[in-house]
Amino acid sequence: MGLVTAAAWTIAALAGVYLLSLWLAGGGLRRAKVTRFPAALVFAHPALAVSSLVCWAAGLATGSRALAWAAFAGLAAAALLGFAMSTRWLGTGRHGTAGHAFPALAVTLHGLAGVTAFTLVFLTASALRVF
Repeated sequence: MGLVTAAAWTIAALAGVYLLSLWLAGGGLRRAKVTRFPAALVFAHPALAVSSLVCWAAGLATGSRALAWAAFAGLAAAALLGFAMSTRWLGTGRHGTAGHAFPALAVTLHGLAGVTAFTLVFLTASALRVF
């Protein structure tokens, strides 16, 4: 299950990097005050996801349930931030300045891969045994 989780997380990360690059190329940092995607929200989402990935990998390597659950908690926070961005994008955000170039397929792929990774991290954390 660890490899499937890593694959889902990698797909989510690659789609997320693509979306972040589109946001930056569209002037996301310059227009952060007028866009529906504040810079703090945009950068906190991947920061939480990456730190959760580090916790998850360390939890798998050491067999630590605490690290696996810390990864799940961080990923849950990242998912909430991602959901906030998604709802803003579905509302008026996708018609705004920096979010207008987001392809729906990339956003959908990122979201589905993220939900898959989230579910698999939960299942992995639940199944870890401390030896």
